[in-house]
Amino acid sequence: MLQGHQSWVFENKPAILSTAAIVGPDEGAGPLARDFDIVHGDLTLAQDSWEKAEKKLLEEAAEHALKKAGLTQDQIQFYIGGDLMNQIISNSFAARTFAVPYIGIFGACSTSMEGLALAALIVNSGSAQRVMTGTCSHNCTAEKQFRYPTEYGSQKPPTAQYTVTGAGAAIVVPQGDGPVITGATIGKIVDMGIKDPFNMGAAMAPAAVDTITAHFRDFDREPGYYDLIVTGDLAKVGSDIARDLLKKNQIPIEQTQYNDCGLMIYDRQKQMVQAGGSGCGCSAAVTYGHIMKRLKQGDLKRVLVVATGSLHSPLSFQQGESIPCIAHAVAIESGR
Repeated sequence: MLQGHQSWVFENKPAILSTAAIVGPDEGAGPLARDFDIVHGDLTLAQDSWEKAEKKLLEEAAEHALKKAGLTQDQIQFYIGGDLMNQIISNSFAARTFAVPYIGIFGACSTSMEGLALAALIVNSGSAQRVMTGTCSHNCTAEKQFRYPTEYGSQKPPTAQYTVTGAGAAIVVPQGDGPVITGATIGKIVDMGIKDPFNMGAAMAPAAVDTITAHFRDFDREPGYYDLIVTGDLAKVGSDIARDLLKKNQIPIEQTQYNDCGLMIYDRQKQMVQAGGSGCGCSAAVTYGHIMKRLKQGDLKRVLVVATGSLHSPLSFQQGESIPCIAHAVAIESGR
């Protein structure tokens, strides 16, 4: 299954049986609103804390993915998930509700594709028949933990990104009619010395390009193999840098359509989201909502999703550490 230096090829082509994407009001005001299963009208979700609201988002995504698959939670053999909160509490507490064998992971905003790659690996190897993976984020929990609480009302520079309030879940099985997972490239840590948590797009872009370059090297492909290559949450600043770095690395990205989930989920001309979206829920909601819909409709045949993550913490930032970044890529095909 090892392909090249850091990729996996899934010869059995595990299928994505179902997905679900749940978002908050700002995401529901964006251009992809119709592609989400639920759009909540407020950020609290009738909970008494932001953190409980984030957990609720994930539980709803899991419930809807199960319902669409015609499964019950006791039929899921493993759940793989993580989020941005300390000790990945949103997923760990949701897993308490699921009562399913649980593999907790932390890839920051790259968690969606890290989880999907691991789910495909487990299913492709025959180690399980039904694996669920999910992740989530909430604007107010992330702001409180990593920057300043929303109530503080601090101004942000144009390079800052707006954490997506959303969750996504997917169920992976050995065979099915849904889109299939054909391969994955596991990223390496890339740290360019950036220390500014208000400029994460610039910090993550080199990691995205490193993983994309490795993917094409390991699979001996060019960008034109895919109908769409989408990065996770580089937003405007990071995606522009990524384009420049791809050109510098002589990767002909112009062969295909390149976009970024952080740009797709919001209308930056009408919404106050600074450079665009970020957060674990960014690539999860866009992939498990919008992109999966297009794959099932046949608008897209082959997609490479490259979720990106900043692996810093409030403590590392306070100690003056730079931001280590990573990106994980998953190749998804329509199966038709």
